Amino acid sequence: MKIKLTNEAIRESLEISEIKGVGYSISEKTDESQGIDGFIGGIPVSIKPESYKTKRALSEEIPAKIIYYKKVQNGIEVDYGEVLD
Repeated sequence: MKIKLTNEAIRESLEISEIKGVGYSISEKTDESQGIDGFIGGIPVSIKPESYKTKRALSEEIPAKIIYYKKVQNGIEVDYGEVLD
């Protein structure tokens, strides 16, 4: 289930890259090891469930903007706040 939700968030990331007029690319293994899932216009992004916000106080440091998603009745809701800033 989490993989499917993440894939939906990646598709949403493609849409935001189109809106911004920039490219989207999926990360390489070396980027993934740092928690980076892809790049929107060269900006590293990590896709996390909304529950990660409460866990963010943990020591994990991800060198990327975070895209949050949450499951809703008809799919997912995606928060791009950090990417759009």
